[in-house]
Amino acid sequence: MSTFWSWYITLLTVGTLLALSWLIFATRKSEVHKNPTDQTMGHAFDGIEEYDNPLPKWWFMLFVGTIVFSIGYLVLYPGLGNWKGVLPGYEGGWTQVKQWQHEVDKADELYGPIFAKYAAMPLEEVAKDEQALKMGGRMFATYCSVCHGSDAKGAVGFPNLTDSHWRWGGEPSIIKTTILNGRMGAMPAWAPVIGEDGVQQVAAYVRKNLADLSLPADKPYDLDKGAAIYAANCLACHGAKGKGMAVLGAPDLTSPAGWIYGSSLVQLQQTIRHGRNGQMPAQEQYLGNDKVHLLAAYVLSLSQNQQSAAAQ
Repeated sequence: MSTFWSWYITLLTVGTLLALSWLIFATRKSEVHKNPTDQTMGHAFDGIEEYDNPLPKWWFMLFVGTIVFSIGYLVLYPGLGNWKGVLPGYEGGWTQVKQWQHEVDKADELYGPIFAKYAAMPLEEVAKDEQALKMGGRMFATYCSVCHGSDAKGAVGFPNLTDSHWRWGGEPSIIKTTILNGRMGAMPAWAPVIGEDGVQQVAAYVRKNLADLSLPADKPYDLDKGAAIYAANCLACHGAKGKGMAVLGAPDLTSPAGWIYGSSLVQLQQTIRHGRNGQMPAQEQYLGNDKVHLLAAYVLSLSQNQQSAAAQ
């Protein structure tokens, strides 16, 4: 801020406070009636008349209190042009950024050793620690539930984290890497390459031959043609048997439960026709390694609990 505007704001603010102070004390001293009276101001509105009485003392003291508070605030915090304030503990003056960092530093000092303790443990062990899972659950609710749901069962375009279908792999270290660095999934649009008929035939092949799902009886499909299109265009990512490829994030086409954009024939055709693009944002810059370690352990525990329930 330039010197001119700094002084302009300062003088305007201080002048306003001085004017308000003078106004309230001047009108207080000039009151003719110091005690309640029945005399009115001489005008009425809708049958209501205004008495010519002084304002209550409590109102006057409250007004004075707001002025005193304003002075104290402007001394401690920025508000008078380039004045930084004298609030202790903030070198160079208080700002909302410094306030945020101050609170983060306090939290790190208090909770950092706890996160560090769990970060030194293998993920499999952390996933069995009750206190760690409570902490991880709260972090999940804060950072992950908006996409994956409060129950972690996902939504259209967002994977279910409680089952065994992992696009990029479900090993503990892979889960942590996914959260740390994020993932970028891309399914290209194939309609311009194989045409609308090709979309229809390959979708039918994937649904019937790979996923073992039924097809509508009212329309004939050429599954051999669909298989040829699949071999020419889809095999490189999804594999000859449709089992997918974790290194590319290509899903297993034999497990419809893992199709995050839907398993119906129409949804499958849309995916092939227009492609899909999904991004899992990297969390390392926001949470750091230690917190991600705890969060990864919680996510790991979700799928382990599901597998245990299925085994029983």
